[in-house]
Amino acid sequence: MLVLLVRANWLFFVVSILCLSIRVEANATTLQETIGPVKVEIVERDGKYMLLRGGKPYEVKGAGIDGLDLESLAAHGGNSMRNWAVDHHAEPAQQLLDRAYSLGLTVSLCLEFARERHGFDYNDEEAVAEQFRKTKERVLRYKDHPALLTWIIGNEVNFGYENPKVFDAVNDVAKMIKEVDPNHPTTTALAGFDTKALSDIAERAPDLDFVSFQMYASLLNMPNFMQETGFNKPYFVTEWGSVGHWEVAKTEWDAPIENTSTEKAENYRRSYYDILRPYDDTAIGNYVFLWGQKQEKTPTWYGMFLEGGEETEVIDVLHHVWNGVWPDNRVPQISPITIEGQTAFDNVRLQKRQSYSAKVSVRDPENDPIRYQWEIRKESTSQKVGGDKEYVPPVIEGLIEKQANNIQFKAPDEPGAYRLFVYAFDGNNNAAHANIPFYVD
Repeated sequence: MLVLLVRANWLFFVVSILCLSIRVEANATTLQETIGPVKVEIVERDGKYMLLRGGKPYEVKGAGIDGLDLESLAAHGGNSMRNWAVDHHAEPAQQLLDRAYSLGLTVSLCLEFARERHGFDYNDEEAVAEQFRKTKERVLRYKDHPALLTWIIGNEVNFGYENPKVFDAVNDVAKMIKEVDPNHPTTTALAGFDTKALSDIAERAPDLDFVSFQMYASLLNMPNFMQETGFNKPYFVTEWGSVGHWEVAKTEWDAPIENTSTEKAENYRRSYYDILRPYDDTAIGNYVFLWGQKQEKTPTWYGMFLEGGEETEVIDVLHHVWNGVWPDNRVPQISPITIEGQTAFDNVRLQKRQSYSAKVSVRDPENDPIRYQWEIRKESTSQKVGGDKEYVPPVIEGLIEKQANNIQFKAPDEPGAYRLFVYAFDGNNNAAHANIPFYVD
């Protein structure tokens, strides 16, 4: 009897799971089946390109998101997001699209495309055909989702490329999408304003509807690039934001000098108001980078959020850009760190185990009380490029005596390159940050 009961319970469990799986699978295509696609197209009117969605002009207020709730983007006035992969993103594409739709957001869905720098050979016809097959499956699966805005065919496939056949493969997918999905335009996202890639695209990928660029400090030179090359076609900027770690000054030991969160906010503001808005006759959409947090050279270089989910000052700027007003509670503003009065540009060198002072100035617009958190980490030695995942150097404990706007700390025991970080929290889920590289002799 007991055995029968156990078997019955187990059978009930299996059937329940099976039914749940069937319901989930059924729901997975609900929005595609019950609502269907919203037509998106690019039109030219009086010399100005624009994006139409459902026959109406659509202004993209977008961000690249990886691993953060979409609710925060919608709450700040954003209306669109992009990702970097269908099957290997932080969230499955179907779930992502469904959640985006429920929040009134659209999605530029990125189709994974292999890169030469990771060892893919575009002369390998069998491998290219297999990539095409998988890509077509993804397109057919999601093409009718009402949240879909555009298809991004590959992210930065031009980064370090030599074989132009990559753009033959891109065009094969763009052509296929035109046949099976006439409702959504296609693009590919290029690293920088790459004239060689643009030439190869013009020759080999005519079925793309537009091109996308990913630019940081160089975004401010976009008008010059366009004037010099005569480029006057519609485009997206699918990544823009913080000055890149390859674009800044470095110390004598080759450590890039990172801007404070306040300096970054000003850079985002200039990028939008000086470049993206004035040139919207061809810049028909943009996605700011990164609505989330990641380690790339440092834990704070590109993310607009801290690891704990706190918002930085860049969010204030975007809230103002998208809504025309500032948020009710503003993020603290912060100065660069000094060590014994020296800035990062002074190539700070310290003696191991010796004590030093560091200082930072913070101003909170609402005079909220500030909680400080200082930490020391080794300088990242990662040689990863193109946003590939990096190891995060751990915090070195026991070197900092107190947590305030000015501190005493001891230099680490081992010679080498380090960074001193500070975070200033206002108690309202906002935080400022700064860091300074130093070298222990």
